[in-house]
Amino acid sequence: MILFVCTANQCRSPLAAAALRMRLAHRDPAVIVESAGLGADGFPATPPTVDAAAILGLDLSTHRSRRVDASLVGRAELVVGMERRHVREVVVLDRRSLPRTFTLKELVRRGSEIGSRAPEESLAAWLERVNTGRRPTDLLGSSRDDDIADPTVDPLTDYDVTAREVDDLVRRFVELAFPLRAGAEPARS
Repeated sequence: MILFVCTANQCRSPLAAAALRMRLAHRDPAVIVESAGLGADGFPATPPTVDAAAILGLDLSTHRSRRVDASLVGRAELVVGMERRHVREVVVLDRRSLPRTFTLKELVRRGSEIGSRAPEESLAAWLERVNTGRRPTDLLGSSRDDDIADPTVDPLTDYDVTAREVDDLVRRFVELAFPLRAGAEPARS
């Protein structure tokens, strides 16, 4: 399972999960993709998020927020936060999760540096390579290089821009981590 985590699970993490599900449909449809947040359960995606997702061909109309917990983190092969603070919160829930917990920007950046996952390489082995040389102190504070702005709290952040940024980062992650199988059709760009 791949788990996306954000603050309220009403914008960035559900967008990322929906984008990954769509993109993996042609590459590895067996992968389970979930999302959760630091906040309470049961809230819908925000209306501007639903609208921004629809522009990308994603349907978040039935999404309901879910609070991240240690059990969910423990079941995930990969945990992807939208900000450094989400990664830190996940690691507090399960200390063993650090080597497989990244921000989305960090995952794409580090994955680009080490190269794509080989067809015979497991996701866990690729993540081990992505994690090489990484230090817990790399996650201190906030960083434009690692954090995706939250339009639900930052009035200067546009939902459509955030949705496109998340979708582009997910696309790049899929290209790095999920090699196209022979005969499979690539997902839309």
